[in-house]
Amino acid sequence: MNTALSWIKAYVPDLSCTDQEYFDAMTLTGTKVEGYERMDKNLEKIVIGQIEKIEKHPDADKLIICQVNVGDRTIQIVTGAPNVKEGDKVPVVLDGGKVAGGHDGSPLPEDGIKIKAGKLRGIESDGMMCSIEELGSSRDMYPEAPENGIYIFDDNVEVGTDAVEALGLHDTVFEYEITSNRVDCYSILGIAREAAATFRKPFIPPVVEVHENGENVHDYVDVEVQDTDLCTRYCARVCKNIKIAPSPKWMQRRLAAAGIRPINNLVDITNYVMAEYGQPMHAYDLDTIAGHKIIVRRAKDGDEFETLDGQIRKLDNQVLMICDAEKEVGIAGIMGGENSKITDDVHTVLFEAATFNGPNIRKSAKRIGMRTEASGIFEKGLDPINAEAAIDRACQLIEELGCGEVVGGMVDVCEPIKPLRRIPFEPEKINRFLGTDITKEQMLEYFGRIELAYDEAANEIVVPSFRQDLEGFADIAEEVARFYGYDKIPTTLPSGEATTGKLSFEERIEQKARDIAEYCGFSQGMSYSFESPKVFDKLLIPADSKLRKTVTILNPLGEDYSIMRTTSLNGMLTSLATNYNRRNKDVRLYEMGNIYLPKALPLTELPDERMQFTLGFYGEGDFFTMKGVIEEFLEHIGMKKKAEYDPNAQKPWLHPGRQANVVYDGTVIGYLGEVHPKVMANYGIGQRTYVAVLDMPAVDGFASFDRKYEGIAKYPAVTRDISMVVPRTVLVGQIEKILAQHGGKILESYSLFDIYEGTQIKEGYKSIAYTLTFRAKDKTLEDAEITAAMKKILNGLEQLGIELRQ
Repeated sequence: MNTALSWIKAYVPDLSCTDQEYFDAMTLTGTKVEGYERMDKNLEKIVIGQIEKIEKHPDADKLIICQVNVGDRTIQIVTGAPNVKEGDKVPVVLDGGKVAGGHDGSPLPEDGIKIKAGKLRGIESDGMMCSIEELGSSRDMYPEAPENGIYIFDDNVEVGTDAVEALGLHDTVFEYEITSNRVDCYSILGIAREAAATFRKPFIPPVVEVHENGENVHDYVDVEVQDTDLCTRYCARVCKNIKIAPSPKWMQRRLAAAGIRPINNLVDITNYVMAEYGQPMHAYDLDTIAGHKIIVRRAKDGDEFETLDGQIRKLDNQVLMICDAEKEVGIAGIMGGENSKITDDVHTVLFEAATFNGPNIRKSAKRIGMRTEASGIFEKGLDPINAEAAIDRACQLIEELGCGEVVGGMVDVCEPIKPLRRIPFEPEKINRFLGTDITKEQMLEYFGRIELAYDEAANEIVVPSFRQDLEGFADIAEEVARFYGYDKIPTTLPSGEATTGKLSFEERIEQKARDIAEYCGFSQGMSYSFESPKVFDKLLIPADSKLRKTVTILNPLGEDYSIMRTTSLNGMLTSLATNYNRRNKDVRLYEMGNIYLPKALPLTELPDERMQFTLGFYGEGDFFTMKGVIEEFLEHIGMKKKAEYDPNAQKPWLHPGRQANVVYDGTVIGYLGEVHPKVMANYGIGQRTYVAVLDMPAVDGFASFDRKYEGIAKYPAVTRDISMVVPRTVLVGQIEKILAQHGGKILESYSLFDIYEGTQIKEGYKSIAYTLTFRAKDKTLEDAEITAAMKKILNGLEQLGIELRQ
């Protein structure tokens, strides 16, 4: 936001400071000034001169010789300007003076251009007449200036006086960075109020008195607000006998300094009030309003509307519209319609000042792809009380500038305005919070500067309606701090009870997973949570799979990032494929990331975000390598029971004979396996690839970091080897389950040491051998006890069709 200092001084007339003092003080009190620029920079010895006589140059057809009265003398200037004539009053740079730059629109030199007397084609020239560009300005600020030529003053200026002063260039434009919560400071009055408080000067807002005719506005227009949740206040006033003309120069200068291009008196008034009050306004040609009725309502799905810029906008029922009795005439808070625009033939104008729902305006602007200066202000949430003040100010300017006649009264459709917010006043608590020792009286003096009232009976601070950012104790403490001076607050050591931060239980498990993966040679990878719907086909996922039920992103970057992932495999396989195609050997990657499973579609609540621990590798290793990494992880997080591996995993993206669900204590906590050859082909991977996925919420339920330590065994262990002939269909996991169930308390451990298939074993069978270790904690075992345990184990194995090998 830009403001001219002269505009601020219009409401803080006693303000007296240098530009740098203003910059520093405003920034220190919280109104951050990004920078400033003097409008009269590099302008020296420039006066108003009057051309008394013009002669042709004897040696140049395009040059003329002017005798120019500069007040105390007449000087001779040679120029090639085509637009001057005798009697014109023009800006003249005297010998030794400076201008900001050239007239060709090139960037202004840092130190300006110095003008010296000399000769042009043999004729003496004692100065230079200036274009508006040479004075460092532009036709946006001075639309009356010629496109190519010398600037010509009105006749009412005095010859010999300061031309820079006459042009209003002895001014400074400040640029502010306003935070979005300080919507009151998106206005000249808001900045002026802050400046008055900062420099302890009186703030004098404009006195608004509207001179109305004897008519009644209700005879001209009727207003109906159907969606009061999106429009809490709608004010309408009517002005008739409109005369379109240029706005006065003082208004044009102020608007241009604020970065707003002057157009005509009617448009300039609405822009002026928006800049001054921070309240966007819109003007409609009342003759284009069918039935002279305004209806504020939601659009209908599929509606289309042509805005003032000539573009067709597609609407839905979340976009608020301004309508008449027959049609839409504007998109609320964003832009008016082509069908109701103001033309030079306008006779009667309807002014609109309203308060719309800020979040809705922001979403609507994004929805239709159109963000305007007005929507940028509306979306921050406006003070409904300000709407009436702003529309009255516009009508006052209409009358003062001779632009039209104000019809009496105002149509005001308004929801009940909330009572002013009250915040308990606790000086001691504020001092403790800030680490200061400020008196109650001093705090109240700060509050008085920014128009915060004090209710002594209730001991409460009453917040004015325009300060919507002040909601609680910390906010008013900040007001005290910024006017007391942040630089004055003493440095103190933190107080309070020291606490030690730590990871949560789930975070400890995730960290252990990373540690184990990296210990086993895996490198961490990261992939997007956004994916393409095409990944399901690449992974051979059936059309009816629940994994295809996804959260769709409303505003995706593209189709490849249009859904939230329901499986982490695509990211892992894509990363492995990238490494494979770049000829990296023996790649091992892991990822810790969420998947997003919708509970119902369309969404009625947030999806289930589940953390997945995903491992993948190609190159050295096989199925059992991956199985070993999983078991290493489970052991380190206290899952002491043996995990089981169910080959009936039915994962279509895995090899049908080399996959398994990881089952722990009856619960499936993940899966592992070799990637299906077709899936590897889809990703362009030419080597056997293995993946494993563990569902971390399921793992968390079994993990434990509690450790129990036992003393060294006092009694000896007894080992027995058992060699069995086992049907090929029986899994080792089934055998170990029998060993654990039937071995009893004295079975300390078991270890597989041999698997053999060959001619010495009958067809359809394999030989498997285990070492069993028995030990009692309270005595030395006897042979009879071990024999009994072995008999139970053998009986259990017989149920699986297993025989002892002879």
